[in-house]
Amino acid sequence: MHLKEKMKTLKIILNPVFFIILILLSSHVVPSFSFTSFVFGDSLVDAGNNDYLLTLSKADSPPYGIDFKPSGGQPTGRFTNGRTIADIVGQALGAKSFPPPYLAPNTQTEAILRGINYASGASGILDETGFFFIGRIPLREQVKYFEQNRNYVVNAMGENRTREFLKKAIFSLTIGSNDILNYVQPSIPFLGHDKLFPTTIFLDSMISNLTIQLKRLHELGARKLLVVGVGPLGCIPFVRAFNLLPSGKCSAEVNALIQGYNEKLKELLNRLNQEMGPEAIFVFANSYDIFMKIIVNYHQYGFENAHEPCCGGYFPPFICFKSPNSKASTSALCNDRSKYVFWDAYHPTEAANLIIAKELLDGDEGSSSPINIRKLYNYNS
Repeated sequence: MHLKEKMKTLKIILNPVFFIILILLSSHVVPSFSFTSFVFGDSLVDAGNNDYLLTLSKADSPPYGIDFKPSGGQPTGRFTNGRTIADIVGQALGAKSFPPPYLAPNTQTEAILRGINYASGASGILDETGFFFIGRIPLREQVKYFEQNRNYVVNAMGENRTREFLKKAIFSLTIGSNDILNYVQPSIPFLGHDKLFPTTIFLDSMISNLTIQLKRLHELGARKLLVVGVGPLGCIPFVRAFNLLPSGKCSAEVNALIQGYNEKLKELLNRLNQEMGPEAIFVFANSYDIFMKIIVNYHQYGFENAHEPCCGGYFPPFICFKSPNSKASTSALCNDRSKYVFWDAYHPTEAANLIIAKELLDGDEGSSSPINIRKLYNYNS
């Protein structure tokens, strides 16, 4: 054996995951780690996949991640100042670390330890969503990537034990916002993306494509599925600015479109629960009502500003970044991030994410139905 091949073999043997696989195979047991999640979605839950893509949708420069303690305040590819809702929920349920981004090196070997994050900024349910950002991973591709990881786990543990393992994991999908934004924003000249379809057909297309991916995940072994509805995008700084709305006003038209989508999503998940329950459960997370409550009653939650972004200024192009040679942020940055609902023109601050995560974890059926996330974690079919 050549020296290079010997070194490669030694590296595999010394990998701690290798020993775990050996133990699993020899003891014929299914791993029982505290919490495992597979995260699908867009920039609201992207943990760094877009850092590995040629894309205009990136959060790889300061001050993104300024409050993310595991990185020492350095950017990780998360589109906020700290943790995402998926991060916060995972920690609350006992996760010791965060699911790594799929595109990061050596991620595949960690699938059976803590799950994987497939989310990608600018992506959507529809393949064409986010095309003007160039690189992104649509939901269909995210599910394909999971299938590849699943094959890795099967090779290590066998089909039966893989299914038992996946039965306990939570599969969360936070996606659909970019599809809506692409539909409502002004058309881009020469790119042929005028609204060719009426609203009803567009929403049905979203639901149809989402249904395919949810059923595919179920076929691959997902049994606890959390699907997050689209939030009130009519109130985000980006939409407010482009619709020339005065401070404190939301776009009723955009929010009405989103509520129409969320109703269709709830109907879909209810139908899937009837068809596939009780061995599988599909939970609807009502992010719209939770986030709207924060915006309307922001003072009661300790916020001072629910209309403008903390970073990026109040007008387009809302660029939030820090010059490599500057200690100060090149763009406007608020003094106290904990007092702002919005981090940038699109995404909540960690402070807002904490409130939303707590509500989804332990709230009533108005927040998530038919059960909340903590009950989903403990759910046994």
